[in-house]
Amino acid sequence: MSLNLLKKSDYPIIGYDVFKEKRSIFKVNGGISPDHADEIYQTCDIIFLCLPSNDLVKSSIHEVIEKGKKGTIIVDLSSTSPTLIREMHEKARQAGISLLDSPVSGGEPGAIAGTLVMMCGGDKGVFDEVNPLLHYMGSSVTYMGTSGCGSVAKLANNMIAGCYLGAMSEGLAFAVKAGLDPEKLFYAIKDGYAGSPIFEVKTPKIISRNFEASARIAVHQKDLKNAIKLAEELDIEIPMSKMVLDYMNEMEDLGMVNEDQCAIVKIYEKNMGVEVKKQELKVLNTQDKIEI
Repeated sequence: MSLNLLKKSDYPIIGYDVFKEKRSIFKVNGGISPDHADEIYQTCDIIFLCLPSNDLVKSSIHEVIEKGKKGTIIVDLSSTSPTLIREMHEKARQAGISLLDSPVSGGEPGAIAGTLVMMCGGDKGVFDEVNPLLHYMGSSVTYMGTSGCGSVAKLANNMIAGCYLGAMSEGLAFAVKAGLDPEKLFYAIKDGYAGSPIFEVKTPKIISRNFEASARIAVHQKDLKNAIKLAEELDIEIPMSKMVLDYMNEMEDLGMVNEDQCAIVKIYEKNMGVEVKKQELKVLNTQDKIEI
């Protein structure tokens, strides 16, 4: 996302990451990268955050309030609890700082291509001001309403995606248990109603047993926990999301929470006693007798 801002905007971009190698990549591409985020808080008029946990979002916004300038705009690109966003929106407002929640969907491929889907909540005037910058990172940018509405939209997105991953994993494991080749099944159904961008990207990863994370279970797990917390506040039940969260919690117990979100298939495989993988070609022994 930061590289797309660098390439497409005319603004000087300052970027910070806790990993030095990420800062090096940013510098090589023309960005300015200090050794501490304080320089961003004290210098920048618009500050984008993209962080993996509610606690990190909260502490970073507090730092902007304490060290930043009045009139600063914070755009939170993280998947953050709507309750927390609304709380921090009010604290920022009292300090003369604006906060926009603008979570994204589209994963690593969308971030690289600049084709993310962005769902925004907060003051409409603030959204209008940063909208052109958001379009450097995303191909679809939608104003959802007041503070927290973008975060609610993201929770709904990830509830649907989580349930889809569960259904996809269940169907694949079921088919293998019944004797089907999962690769043939993938090609047979990917263009039908069961197909989706998730199916097209994640099924080949499962079949090839490549669970290197482009989107970690831990982050999706956090989003579903946020959804269940909000559901409790709304006094409603979301049973399908709860079931998927239970499986993600089980992955955490197994020490696999930092694998790709499609690794949830391992729970279904364990329960059914199968493995969803590419079938090995059987090499014919030339000594075998062939009857025609």
